[in-house]
Amino acid sequence: MRESIAESIMSTVRDLEKIGLVDDITMRNIENLCISEVPEYTPEKIVCIRKKFKLSQAALASVFNISPSTVKKWEQGVKKPAGASRKLLDIMERKGLEALM
Repeated sequence: MRESIAESIMSTVRDLEKIGLVDDITMRNIENLCISEVPEYTPEKIVCIRKKFKLSQAALASVFNISPSTVKKWEQGVKKPAGASRKLLDIMERKGLEALM
């Protein structure tokens, strides 16, 4: 449902831009507001992201301000990252570790 609403809004705004009622700056601002859904992370994907940045489980836990056992449970599939942790994984994957520092 969320995607269809965002798509509908963007379609309308693009049409308004085409006829000159929305300028480029406003268009960019609206595009930035229509943030896509944060993906789910499988245990394999979490390990891949962590290894990409050459982090131990303890180091990733420190960056996210969580316990190392939580990272271990994610990677074993016992628990799934949720909320802020899922968003941090998304940011880290898309923009790099530096974006979190």
